[in-house]
Amino acid sequence: MEGNTRGGGHSEALKNYNVGRTLGIGTFGKVRIAEHKHTGHKVAIKILNRRQMRTMEMEEKAKREIKILRLFIHPHIIRLYEVIYTPTDIFVVMEYCKYGELFDCIVEKGRLQEDEARRIFQQIISGVEYCHRNMVAHRDLKPENLLLDSKYNVKLADFGLSNVMHDGHFLKTSCGSPNYAAPEVISGKLYAGPEVDVWSCGVILYALLCGTLPFDDDNIPKLFKKIKGGIYILPSHLSALARDLIPRMLVVDPMKRITIREIREHPWFQNRLPRYLAVPPPDTAQQAKMIDEDTLKEIVNLGYDKAHVCESLCNRLQNEATVAYYLLLDNRFRATSGYLGADYLQSMGRSFNQFTSSESASPSTRQYLPASNDSQGSGLRPYYPVERKWALGLQSRAQPREIMIEVLKALQELNVCWKKNGHYNMKCRWCPGFPQVSDMLDANHSFVDDSTIMDNGDANGRLPAVIKFEIQLYKTKDDKYLLDMQRVTGPQLLFLDFCAAFLTNLRVL
Repeated sequence: MEGNTRGGGHSEALKNYNVGRTLGIGTFGKVRIAEHKHTGHKVAIKILNRRQMRTMEMEEKAKREIKILRLFIHPHIIRLYEVIYTPTDIFVVMEYCKYGELFDCIVEKGRLQEDEARRIFQQIISGVEYCHRNMVAHRDLKPENLLLDSKYNVKLADFGLSNVMHDGHFLKTSCGSPNYAAPEVISGKLYAGPEVDVWSCGVILYALLCGTLPFDDDNIPKLFKKIKGGIYILPSHLSALARDLIPRMLVVDPMKRITIREIREHPWFQNRLPRYLAVPPPDTAQQAKMIDEDTLKEIVNLGYDKAHVCESLCNRLQNEATVAYYLLLDNRFRATSGYLGADYLQSMGRSFNQFTSSESASPSTRQYLPASNDSQGSGLRPYYPVERKWALGLQSRAQPREIMIEVLKALQELNVCWKKNGHYNMKCRWCPGFPQVSDMLDANHSFVDDSTIMDNGDANGRLPAVIKFEIQLYKTKDDKYLLDMQRVTGPQLLFLDFCAAFLTNLRVL
């Protein structure tokens, strides 16, 4: 790394960084790699020249991107650590992505193996869904704007063309790259926002699986004609499920185009879906209050005041302490290998062996809530008072399908309602001592009326206690299957009572 005196005359503004080589040069600035002095971690610093931005009328674009990135905390959206303003420049300190653009990866490798393409696509959809939940349409999704970190995880970047959506209001701006733009965008028609991102994701998925673009032509009018007509070829090497999903995304009529929610429910997307992507992360305000104790200790050891750090984090303040905290946190979780040691959900077997080798684990007080960059789903311990998450885990070497059969039998015996999110992931509800709960279930034991429990009470009119929890089956590195149970809402001790009853019905106590 070069010293700050060689960082382009920005030594005072970037006093906390050793600025290094240039990673890229843009229209009105450059991006340089730098090392954060206090933590030793690398960052990327986008240096924006104010005069050049004013000349090119790009100030609004930069302000929009900064505003949006300040709002977001998601494992697959580029992290903004701090913004430093000087009279001549704006320094945007961001997450460093070691392997650069996804575009370069596709160019180098050609088409990706389906499992790898799916892993990347799942991460992209998770990030896009998070944007939409926060009323932001990206509008310029393409492999050049998708970066890869040191673990080859995707980070959505370049929100300069993004726009905030408002209910009842439509957008009309024709923006983005033509090859990835939806028909309604290049036609100058009104659009809401999410549907154009879905189209772009369809083009990206095609590029990942095929190594080429579905719509491509050197002649722009011919390119537009192909896009407006939805004219492209699906290669024969694609799997049946991939051949089903891509055409649903590349539907010319936006009203008939598949939605993000429907993409998430598609069997191709659900295959090997990691748990942290199966459950949407909490909103930014909630995540900001979740403080990791181990990272906090590291920050205090660096000389920062503990109370000041906690207050700054909870109030979303930008200062030296919070920048150091998030750098340590992000890099610590990036170095881990996945939730409970399972990188991705492995393919599940189909044989029917007896569920006799189960090993029970005592109920633990793992206080889990996905946090800022909890891309591996590691449990974070809150520093500020928050509701604890109680969990129960079981391990077995039995075949996963047989495990789930035994689980479903036990749930049915305990009169539990459930809703399947995937083959090995369920949301459950248990209301002890409430006989009418069976009336709420259909033939598959799923919810029929979500409000039935709340509309009925006991003889004294009191509402019954309700436990909501999730069940997920994982494959661990030592070839065991881990059944993880997470309480979502409801009394903690009552959840432990349920766990005891559940274990009894599984015949493992």
